[in-house]
Amino acid sequence: MLSLRYVAATLFLTAALFAAWPGTGIGSIVNAGTPVAQAPAPDFDGATRWFNSSPLSMDQLKGKVVLVEFWTRECINCLHVLPHTEGLYERYAGDGLVVVGVHTPEYDEERDPSALKAAIKRLGITYPVAMDNEQRVWSAYGNQFWPAIYLIDRNGQVVYRHAGEGNYEQTEAAVRKLLGKA
Repeated sequence: MLSLRYVAATLFLTAALFAAWPGTGIGSIVNAGTPVAQAPAPDFDGATRWFNSSPLSMDQLKGKVVLVEFWTRECINCLHVLPHTEGLYERYAGDGLVVVGVHTPEYDEERDPSALKAAIKRLGITYPVAMDNEQRVWSAYGNQFWPAIYLIDRNGQVVYRHAGEGNYEQTEAAVRKLLGKA
């Protein structure tokens, strides 16, 4: 028979591990559909180059719903998410959705602007992409994952975050709700 001390210690250890495990603790990135504390969206000041657009700022985008996606061209999970992001852009750009891809390299070879330009073309990305070689935009968002999606409401507040693949229906539902199309 288990002692009460053993059970209590096991529960305490489990709770401590859950709180410390990446992606589960307080202040960590949350899964789609989980409410987040609203915070002003950081700007794109650290971007070193832009593709498919002139440089954008959050001031320019006020009044729009903005989806910011952190990705990198050699990340397989990012490559799986990109078609879903492009689909959202195609379906909702006319309703006020702006998608901004933020390419933040994980490896040195991903810093090459010409290789990124070729990847954008090959992957069929038509929305604006900011090159974030110094991880300044990444850091401003407090991001930790590839891929990661942030939704920003018309007032410039981050209202939704999701890391990794999946939850595409929930992300689209959040986009629709922000656009008033729920």
